[in-house]
Amino acid sequence: MFSARSSYAEILRSVSAGAKRRGLSDEIFPHMRTSEEILRVMSIMTDSVKGYVHSIETLGAVDGPGLRFVVFLQGCPLRCKFCHNPDTWRFEGGEEVTVGEQVKQILRYRSYIKSGGVTISGGEPLRQAEFCLAMIRALHEEGIHVAIDTSGIYCEGVALQAAMEADLLLLDIKSFDADKAKALTGFSTDHAWRLLGEREAAGKTVWIRHVLVPGYTLIDKDAQGKIFEEEEAWKKANAELLEGIRRLKKYACVERIDLLPFHKMGEFKYEELHLPYELKETEEPDEKVIEWAEAAAR
Repeated sequence: MFSARSSYAEILRSVSAGAKRRGLSDEIFPHMRTSEEILRVMSIMTDSVKGYVHSIETLGAVDGPGLRFVVFLQGCPLRCKFCHNPDTWRFEGGEEVTVGEQVKQILRYRSYIKSGGVTISGGEPLRQAEFCLAMIRALHEEGIHVAIDTSGIYCEGVALQAAMEADLLLLDIKSFDADKAKALTGFSTDHAWRLLGEREAAGKTVWIRHVLVPGYTLIDKDAQGKIFEEEEAWKKANAELLEGIRRLKKYACVERIDLLPFHKMGEFKYEELHLPYELKETEEPDEKVIEWAEAAAR
């Protein structure tokens, strides 16, 4: 594999030859001024791009259609209070693999995932945009459906290109209120709506994911602290949630809206990592309230 110290001519010859083998145009390469520029393009064309994988799930059933091979990448800039994988936050760590190595492992499960595909998740997968894009292209060459599960926090350059080349985008809308989104994650959701707009313009499918966190993105109790008994009273208290759902339904690209009830299955990880768990006192939402929310989403 070349480095940034390799000569311009050396890299140009190799990349141009690689482009021709893949049926791609090499017209852009002579116009690039430095070896570093060519390396960036080469890195999203070859199987030798390296990424850092936190873990894998060989037969996932909840991260897109059908059975799926799920690759969880290391690193995420968000600090979602409800995150159940805080061990993916650090940008350091994970197993270093090349796209070729990862795809080879995935292909062992081809017969199992033929009706589903591969989902690249995290962490925040688009933090490793070049790796994502190279893997999408390698998997597409094998005829495999690819989804990306993202917050949309990275939505420019190669990250945007990767998000647009995925067959399906699982887009996490953290909150329908900007201030609550920042309180919950450290960031607003402007980037997520922008990415949704890009997918809409391209007519490419999106599944929305939205976590129902009592006291933040879901009001499940009345002023007296009791679970709502009447749906109409619940609707009045959750005007923000219902308006957000209506907004999403205006996008033709949104195929489904998944409302995910808050849970505490990852609480032990905070203890292991010596991190504060700020939702320790938050209770999981009542099933009846969840049913009302899901009915609104349908």
